[in-house]
Amino acid sequence: MMPFTAATLARFDKEVAKYPADQKQSAVMACLAIVQHEQGHVSPEAEAGIAAHLGMPAIAVHEVTTFYNMYNQQALGRYKLNVCTNLPCALRDGDKALDHVCKKLGVEPYGTTADGVFTVQPSECLGACADAPVMLLNDRQMLSFMSPERLDELLALLKADGEVAK
Repeated sequence: MMPFTAATLARFDKEVAKYPADQKQSAVMACLAIVQHEQGHVSPEAEAGIAAHLGMPAIAVHEVTTFYNMYNQQALGRYKLNVCTNLPCALRDGDKALDHVCKKLGVEPYGTTADGVFTVQPSECLGACADAPVMLLNDRQMLSFMSPERLDELLALLKADGEVAK
């Protein structure tokens, strides 16, 4: 089982407090999000630690982790780029946007660049069909109307930021 810091456990407990005492497992998604935000992904050890903290079977936590695509089960690049390829976005160049990003970075879909800066993934609907093509940056920031020019600008900006962070 993975030991969490006192600060992480306090964050878990703040989420658990939102539910009746006998339903603390309801905080599982919030706890997974906390771990992912802090560690970049949710490892099997983290799943086991969350399960122990919430008093639930580890397999139940794993089922949640694997059901939702917002939880990374392995380390990814510093920037996770989810490009919507669902039908409304596909009809408005979502597939072309994914292809453009992959070619520009030299990776296949679900790939991570050799320098570990970018991971590119196709995504199901992000709920912004009128703004297609859309993408989600690091599971937090929605980006709309991602033309090849806007994609190039974004990649240049993130690449420069990635270089500064090294």
